[in-house]
Amino acid sequence: MIVKMKKVSLVVLDETKKQSLKILRKLGLVHLETVEGQGEVLAGFRDSFTKTERALGILNDVKLSKKEAKSIKQVDVSMEEAIEKSSQVINLIERKKSLFDQIGQDAQELDRFTQWGSVNPEDFAEIAKTGVFLYMYEMPEKKYPELPESARTVVVNCSHGIVRFLLISTEELTNRPSYMPAEAYEVPLPDYSTDQIVQRIEDSKQEITKIDAEVAANVKFKKSIELCQKKLASDISFETVNSGMECDDKLAWITGYVPVDSVDNFTNACKENSWAYAVSDPEDDDETVPTKLKNNKFVSLIYPLTDFLGTVPGYKEYDISGWFLLFFCIYFGMIFGDGGYGLLVTALVALMMIKNLIFRKKNPPLLPLALLLGLSTVVWGLVSCTWFGLPADKLPSWLVNLSVKPISSAFPKGSNQLTTDQNLQILCFSLALIQLSIAHIKGIITNRRSLKLLGELGSLMQLWGMFYVVLMLVVSSKVFALNKIVYGIPIGYVCVALIAVGFVLSFIFSNYEGSVVKSILESCKNIITVLLGVVNVFSDIISYIRLWAVGLAGAAISNTVNNMAAGILGDSAAPIVVHAIMFVLLVVLLVFGHGLNMILNLLSVIVHGVRLNTLEFSSHLGMTWSGIKYEPFSNKESDNDEQSA
Repeated sequence: MIVKMKKVSLVVLDETKKQSLKILRKLGLVHLETVEGQGEVLAGFRDSFTKTERALGILNDVKLSKKEAKSIKQVDVSMEEAIEKSSQVINLIERKKSLFDQIGQDAQELDRFTQWGSVNPEDFAEIAKTGVFLYMYEMPEKKYPELPESARTVVVNCSHGIVRFLLISTEELTNRPSYMPAEAYEVPLPDYSTDQIVQRIEDSKQEITKIDAEVAANVKFKKSIELCQKKLASDISFETVNSGMECDDKLAWITGYVPVDSVDNFTNACKENSWAYAVSDPEDDDETVPTKLKNNKFVSLIYPLTDFLGTVPGYKEYDISGWFLLFFCIYFGMIFGDGGYGLLVTALVALMMIKNLIFRKKNPPLLPLALLLGLSTVVWGLVSCTWFGLPADKLPSWLVNLSVKPISSAFPKGSNQLTTDQNLQILCFSLALIQLSIAHIKGIITNRRSLKLLGELGSLMQLWGMFYVVLMLVVSSKVFALNKIVYGIPIGYVCVALIAVGFVLSFIFSNYEGSVVKSILESCKNIITVLLGVVNVFSDIISYIRLWAVGLAGAAISNTVNNMAAGILGDSAAPIVVHAIMFVLLVVLLVFGHGLNMILNLLSVIVHGVRLNTLEFSSHLGMTWSGIKYEPFSNKESDNDEQSA
């Protein structure tokens, strides 16, 4: 459930502001409204934080051998020293970048004189002192004979149709000679001799090697820098509030939110510290109310996934954690689609949890969720008779008998005039009907004191009517015919009537806010959206067929891997050495093929399994996931870091 919040305002003396904030942070209950911090102190903290962040990024990229990594012993240093070490690491990397730039420029300069050999500008200067001036030129070999006889030149070499020559002059040329063809290119002298450039490149490479060694030597300070960074993050959080509080000459005040069950603790702290405070309910138009979820341990298993996705329901939206967990487990099993894969996941996670138990380590929150998802995949493998893509005739009979015949791969012809694939499609659409119906039932309950519930009822009627239309159009038009009679009831026409009546109810009451006329006018204003709403119901139900399609693709890949593996075995009369090689190849193929398939299935779950909960289901609930996570002003993390340091 979403914990109710109270809006609180706190007023303290300006001279005690900093001390009061320290007490408030230690209390760790108030989620503060965003404030804009300012000042030199905050700027200094942010600058230092940026330095530590950059330094850690550099140190994390240092490549060390396993032996070197084990030999490094972390050295504890003060915050000031950690910041200084961060600056040193950054300066080293900046120097390394400048050296690489210089090497690139020098290499480019050398490339200009590849065909000229060794060039030294000092030699040209010495010759010029004797009254002879030399200029380097390149031009097409075909154009060289066009030079007049008065042009004194010395050919250096000729290659690839280009002639290189020295132009000799008894006076210094300030302009290009008029007789020189346009195709002739004067080669500017380098600033340094080519030998010096070569040496400079070598010196730069040696310095880069030394810099890498110096950076690697700073890895021993990484933990201290990490602790410093966390402390700086805490300082930034505190100083942002401290410098951003509204204040006048004598008073300072700030606003935030406290969970209802913690209000007494907050008010007691205010009384103990002689703070002035006010407590009220959040306003209807208040968009800054944070969301705090509170569920039992089982439902909380879904939190690692929602935290990874960054999905937070709005304060006035629904907490669908329980439904999310239930349907995600079902979708995970169907998309993974293989009980054998489920056994592997379950066994691997169980071993990790047992190992943590033996070494008395706390299991990460993700492991229990992974164990539950693995078990859900095993259950799907049991009911659908899918085990490592093996055909049913290769499986034990007891395992086949445990499967559910209409959706079991052991009975591809299915039952009741429908194939197994058609039955699986019906299952997918039935899951859509159940999940989306839950959304509208929740809407009816929420709006039970308003005529808006009739709008939700209309959406529910459209959903049920459209369900039959989907079965008729996608699964089988014969089994689910429009004129089908069930117990004397023309079920097809009844469903069409449900869609029509549901549309009318939704049109009239979906925007109800105290006036039916205004609700109808609002629907008229958005008539295109209202009409498309019927189409959206159809497409949302159809969307659930992805569970069958993706599971089918995974099964096809699994079956292909098995067929390839069967072809490797070859002739039974082959030598034993050949059999050994074939066996190794067989194992490699099976591990790689099924492993790749599991990875692809995992990606499919993230894309498709999550989508059905956060898009289709949520859109019918009217959820936008625009919530702000409840994060109280607290120093618990920094305190723990300081203790560990």
